[in-house]
Amino acid sequence: MIELPDLVAGGLAAGTLSALALGGGLLRLRRQQTRQRAEIAALRTRLDGSSRAFTAEVEHLAARRVPAAARQVAHPHLAVPGPLQPLTAGTPLGIALENVLLALRSEVASQRTRVDAAAQAGMRGATREIQAALYRLQDALRQLQQRYDDPELAQTLFRLDHENEQSLRRAQVAAVVCGAWVGLAREESHLVDAVTGGQARLAGYQRVEVHNHLEPGTALVSHAVEPVAIIVAELLDNALRHSAPDTEVVVSLEHVHHGVCVTVDDAGLGMTRDERDRAQRLVAGDTPVLLTDLGDPPRMGLAAIGRLTRQFDLAVDVSSASPYGGVRAVLRVGSHLLSRLDPADRPPAPSAPRTTRRPAAPAPAPAPAHAYGTEDAVPDASGHRAPADGDGLPQRRRRPRPAAGPPTAPEPTRPARRPEESAAALGALQTGTAAARAGAGAAPAGAARPAARDTDHTDHEGGAA
Repeated sequence: MIELPDLVAGGLAAGTLSALALGGGLLRLRRQQTRQRAEIAALRTRLDGSSRAFTAEVEHLAARRVPAAARQVAHPHLAVPGPLQPLTAGTPLGIALENVLLALRSEVASQRTRVDAAAQAGMRGATREIQAALYRLQDALRQLQQRYDDPELAQTLFRLDHENEQSLRRAQVAAVVCGAWVGLAREESHLVDAVTGGQARLAGYQRVEVHNHLEPGTALVSHAVEPVAIIVAELLDNALRHSAPDTEVVVSLEHVHHGVCVTVDDAGLGMTRDERDRAQRLVAGDTPVLLTDLGDPPRMGLAAIGRLTRQFDLAVDVSSASPYGGVRAVLRVGSHLLSRLDPADRPPAPSAPRTTRRPAAPAPAPAPAHAYGTEDAVPDASGHRAPADGDGLPQRRRRPRPAAGPPTAPEPTRPARRPEESAAALGALQTGTAAARAGAGAAPAGAARPAARDTDHTDHEGGAA
């Protein structure tokens, strides 16, 4: 039999072992809880760091990246800052932020286009009303010019008409930029008349010197007359504004292989490379231009040229420098926009510079075929054909003496009149009296402007439609 002390000792030993096992389990459990608490703390720290980083990234997106992306829509040369953490790029968070910027750019561009279209529609309506009022004023001035024969009043009306044409030109340019039609339709006209018509719409027309090297009768088809006049006026206006008031702007009209070129050279300061590139983009008309891209106040001249070149298949280049130190602008008119007018039936306006070219001499009549047994005849200086002698050499014949009478001198070539003289002459013709002609001829040269309505078929010079 087992004694009682042995049982007690065994029980105590078992209890001790159980207590030790329980204590070890509790110890392991505590250690596990400690590790879990440490892991939870680390995760919470990482979560707090990620939350702070995400918050900072969103704040950086809202404060820096979104405004820069919105500005980049209007100014593509501007750079958009990247994310705060470079490691964010390529991650789901970075991709999501870039998608936000892309959606923003698309929406801003769409809204800019919509707002600009609404602004252009409103401006088209306003310029239409302004043009109509200016046309009515122009008609009233024409009627006054035809009704009254006072020389001083005629000169005053000419100045008022000139100011009215400048206002018409500005309204017309604004309308063209906003997508409106160029204005009144014209009939076929001499190209030099279109150039001088654009010149007549400017305040500093006296500083423009036109050299006409075209063949007589070189003209424009009807739908190209007004666009060419508008483009020339804007190129000349740009040249006059950016050159000293004591310098001249030289315009040359030349034939080229595929049409005619109108070259405008000024003696201004020129343009930087960036300015020249921007100007060339505008006049090329390849991309649409918004009103907000034209500055404040908006400069619409080059934008109007771009619209007209694209609409009427013209070409303008402003990428080269002038030999006088300024800018050279070249307008090229293709052969499909050219026509021909008989200078005898429809001569250019009296104020237009005469061409330096002379009509080609008619080809001589072909010599009669040589017949066997006949003598060769050689034309002498008087146009008669003298028979050749036996040696085959022509015989000189005496010219017939002219009829008796006083010697006649060759008719001198009449020099081309200046625009001031032409304007004075037009005022004199409108008066219809000798007194008005004398008064207009004695008027100061600076008070007149180039005559733009000498004949009916050159009416495009008079208005800035």
